[in-house]
Amino acid sequence: MRPHDKGWLKEYLEFRKDLLQELTTEEGHKGSHPEQSLYRVIQPTGLMYGQSVGDITLPEHEKWSEKDRMKILLAESLISSSLLFYDKPIRDVDELSNVFSKTLESIGNFYNNIFPELATPAKTLFGKKKSPMEVAEIILNKRIEHTSSYEGNFWTYFFHNTLLFLDVFIFGQWIHTNADKIVADFFRYEREELRFSVVKVIASAAHANKVIAFEEKKLFDYFLQSTDFSGERRKEAQRIFEEGITVEEINLPSENSWILKKFFLEIAILTLWADKKVEQSELDYLKAFCGYLGFTEEDLENSMLAIEGFILEHWVQLEHLQNKQDYHQVSNDFIARVSKITERNKSRLVKAMQGDSEMIELMRKARANELSNEERETMREKLIVILKTIPTFVIIALPQKFLTLPILLKILPKNLFADGVPD
Repeated sequence: MRPHDKGWLKEYLEFRKDLLQELTTEEGHKGSHPEQSLYRVIQPTGLMYGQSVGDITLPEHEKWSEKDRMKILLAESLISSSLLFYDKPIRDVDELSNVFSKTLESIGNFYNNIFPELATPAKTLFGKKKSPMEVAEIILNKRIEHTSSYEGNFWTYFFHNTLLFLDVFIFGQWIHTNADKIVADFFRYEREELRFSVVKVIASAAHANKVIAFEEKKLFDYFLQSTDFSGERRKEAQRIFEEGITVEEINLPSENSWILKKFFLEIAILTLWADKKVEQSELDYLKAFCGYLGFTEEDLENSMLAIEGFILEHWVQLEHLQNKQDYHQVSNDFIARVSKITERNKSRLVKAMQGDSEMIELMRKARANELSNEERETMREKLIVILKTIPTFVIIALPQKFLTLPILLKILPKNLFADGVPD
């Protein structure tokens, strides 16, 4: 499969239909709110942070360019959003195919109405009608061509391409409306205002310690380059960044959704990361920002956890970030946060372990240091599954590659094995 060739979208849907259908099952509609489920799908891919490092298990993916990867992740995020907000389980292939067709038509209508610079006619020069699949494919090609390429540079990707997340968020609202002119005008206005809200969040976070770091100023310039603000709006953005803006003055759009608030919070966290360390004054700022968003300090911990887990999982790919963050510091912070959560949920973990007879046997053998390499890997995988019984990790994805067996043993409560294995 080659995302730069004509017909890539059809191939993609064919390869991913089973995985995408899982989002529409009765099980997929239980538990988490659709926005939390969407966060769990999108956040590990890096799309929220303008990255394309998420795992993509599709043929020949190792040969793709950065823009090819970003295009697939955007397509998957838009389609996942549509499926997660679909109001009932999909029971057969025909129904799934019908939903796919409507989703692709919605993608075409959405971008044609809200992103006029990407407008794509529904007919060819010779008057032949294009299918929703063809229109969606052309539009997604155009959308990714509007993003920037900076090989290996986390921060330029972050500030140029993070706006792709707003596409997904606004699309999630768009698909529930009857798209007339008034509705289209509203969403175009919302697109502009949400982009400017990102400006205000970045500016506010950058002023948290009263000093604008060179990195923060440079990154703000990257972000402005990625927008299509008018000259007047650009001047206003520059003024806000130079003078600063308080949390209360950010004035984010009313009735923000959970996932949009998470996006703004994580934008603020990453902005503060840009100059290598987060000082106490900046942590105080994040707590105040959480209060403004209606979040708790636990929500802040969870977002820090999600970002640290993402960074650790993709450390090798995020080459430029390695100059800004110390791997061991990020690793230690992540381990400490997860350890607090596992300690609070110890009884839940014990119960999950005791319900797995193979796990109990592996733990007995581990006490006598008799595990083979294969058994150690089985134990690692089972411990990750057990960790996922903790509600926090229903929403936050765990970094699978980072969680080796020795690290898992650091993260779990010290006496968990003694309590979890019956005598």
